[in-house]
Amino acid sequence: MTAPAPTPCDLLIEAGWVVPVQPHDVVLVDHAVAVSEGAIVAVLPTAEARMRFAPRETVSRPGSALIPGLVNAHTHNPMTLLRGFADDLPLMEWLQGHIWPVEGKVIGPEFVTDGVTLAIAEMLRGGTTCANENYFFPDAQAATYKRHGFRACVGLPVIDFPTAWASSDDEYFDRAGEVHDQWRGDPLVTMAFVPHAPYTVSDASFERIRMLSDQLDIPVHLHTHETAHEVAESQEKYGQRPLARLDRLGLVNDRLIAVHMTALTDGEIELCAQRGVSVVHCPESNLKLASGFCPVGRLEQAGVNIAIGTDGAASNNDLDMFGETRTAAQLAKAVAGDAAAFSAASALRAATLGSARAMGLDDTIGSIEVGKQADLACVDLDQLESQPLFNVVSQLVYATGRHQVTDVWIGGAAKLRGRELVDLDLPALVANARQWRDRIAALRP
Repeated sequence: MTAPAPTPCDLLIEAGWVVPVQPHDVVLVDHAVAVSEGAIVAVLPTAEARMRFAPRETVSRPGSALIPGLVNAHTHNPMTLLRGFADDLPLMEWLQGHIWPVEGKVIGPEFVTDGVTLAIAEMLRGGTTCANENYFFPDAQAATYKRHGFRACVGLPVIDFPTAWASSDDEYFDRAGEVHDQWRGDPLVTMAFVPHAPYTVSDASFERIRMLSDQLDIPVHLHTHETAHEVAESQEKYGQRPLARLDRLGLVNDRLIAVHMTALTDGEIELCAQRGVSVVHCPESNLKLASGFCPVGRLEQAGVNIAIGTDGAASNNDLDMFGETRTAAQLAKAVAGDAAAFSAASALRAATLGSARAMGLDDTIGSIEVGKQADLACVDLDQLESQPLFNVVSQLVYATGRHQVTDVWIGGAAKLRGRELVDLDLPALVANARQWRDRIAALRP
């Protein structure tokens, strides 16, 4: 009896270790992932995969770990063009005295397109395959992400003052509806509402957002409880802490993506757990702006879904999810006073599946499972800095740098191959960033 013919597939990735994330804290040794039509069709031992599949392309990385693409759950990627523009300042002085004034002079489709393109290149070189975007001109953002085949949840902005994007409350909502309708059902680009923060959005606008979020079944992504000052200001103005106000307005539910969350009571943590709120931890931005410390250990113990984001490059100052995940894990231990808090496996899950879940994409990405999209990153662990290797997950979180990412795929399409960007011109990106530097520097007082 003859053996069955091998099954054709588009791509077979062979790795020394496959880290699927789901199941939790599992490492599969000498395994392969088969991909067809952009989706994962099998995860199995390499020897078995070679007999079972006839791939159009094989990528063999015996000294590497294959992980789900990292998912950056909070970004302002056009602001990559403001990296290092106004450093070492408190949050509100940074925003009101420097960032908002210069944005008012440069913001527009060209700034947004060029900033997002630069960010895409940086994220791909660091193993990130999806971003949760929060900025203006979502139409330009969506078109740019789509053009480069990068997965993104693009925010529909709402804020209580005129900007270059919209001049009134009604215009913010009208334009949000237009962009949402244009991109409805796109396989790469999804949408969320992004009211800036409780201190810049009225009750009336939040109520409209809640109604539309329910109708359209899309997330609401906002900064909240970012600083103790924000909480005190809300109590003075509304007689409520921000989360209580959002709850009064019907927004504390499983669509809420609450970013920063540095000032929380035990009752607020329990409320988030009960309602299915996702909390996005942005430790490096919080540290740099002295905003406070997110109680990740307590949130995890309560069962809250935790995601990780870099925030914008203007306040971080990079989009390095490996660095962010390491900082998140280490800081959580210091804040909890417990070296066992927020383990390496938990941190990696937050940077992949937890972030995907926050965005409503956990059925599509975030883990290496049959049926999910092949958003994957290969990390070289054969390098000196990763030796000796005792624990793959620990090494990925505590010792690995983004320079060790060799290959990246989104929906099975190669985006980084042998550390080289597949369809982005690196010298042109650097030259364009430099001309933006000159234009922005000329605007300084």
